[in-house]
Amino acid sequence: MVPHDSVRAGRRPDGRVRDNGGVTEPSARPRSASAADDALAAAVELARAAAVETAGDPALVGDHLGAAPEPVAPVTGEVAPDVLGSVLTHTFASRLPGYVGWHWAVTLARFPGDDAVTVDEVVLLPGEQALLAPAWVPWHERLRPGDLSVGDVLPSTEDDPRLVPSYAADDDSADDPEGSVVAFEVGVGRERVMSCEGRSEAVDRWAAGEFGPASSMARHAPGPCVTCGFFLPLAGSLRSMLGACGNAYAPADGRVVTVDYGCGAHSQATLVLSEPVAVVTSARYDTSEYDVLPD
Repeated sequence: MVPHDSVRAGRRPDGRVRDNGGVTEPSARPRSASAADDALAAAVELARAAAVETAGDPALVGDHLGAAPEPVAPVTGEVAPDVLGSVLTHTFASRLPGYVGWHWAVTLARFPGDDAVTVDEVVLLPGEQALLAPAWVPWHERLRPGDLSVGDVLPSTEDDPRLVPSYAADDDSADDPEGSVVAFEVGVGRERVMSCEGRSEAVDRWAAGEFGPASSMARHAPGPCVTCGFFLPLAGSLRSMLGACGNAYAPADGRVVTVDYGCGAHSQATLVLSEPVAVVTSARYDTSEYDVLPD
């Protein structure tokens, strides 16, 4: 005898599934979700009104571009998925000046068993062809030389690679016979001094600038600064590469210059006078020779 539950399940006595010409009735959730999706899809004017309210002007909201359902899933297993309802996002073209390729996105929601459609969110989103602002760059990376003006304060960060604690740095004047600032730098002087990396960056920056060897003034100079009497070398490890100009008539007066920079105010520059050339202003006759004229 065939068990009762097998008959209800539609199985044959031999265990195979019997074709009764019907299909299993779907659950209530797909029907309610479909009905909710239809109601949300039909609420185009509601979505447009929400976009217009956010934009502030009906002329800034363009044509309806379409609608797409949003995934809805419970955060935990304690909530059944069928009680969350349906969510749909309508998109409209944006006519907002400066937002080429952007669109208005209006998200609508409908709770199961409720005929009311509510506005969940209205945002302006970029499309694939949208003009976007460049990526945000921290202020300390955006800053450029010359940006600091009167009254501005530029604090250095704790991890600035250009600075190191003074007690951890190699003494920059240890090899300078005229320098004796070790005690000042260690313990009782500046809290931080330039690191090797910081000094190297400074040398590269100054060498590539207006008072470096590649400048037009240096290429036409009679000699380099290292041989000039007005050149004041820096102390410490930078002595062999940099110095200050002390010539009031030089374009680099009071500036840091490289040893291979130069200008026309070099202390050894001399003006070489050439032999004067006589200028003849009257006619001259050569009487040392004569021509014989035939008869």
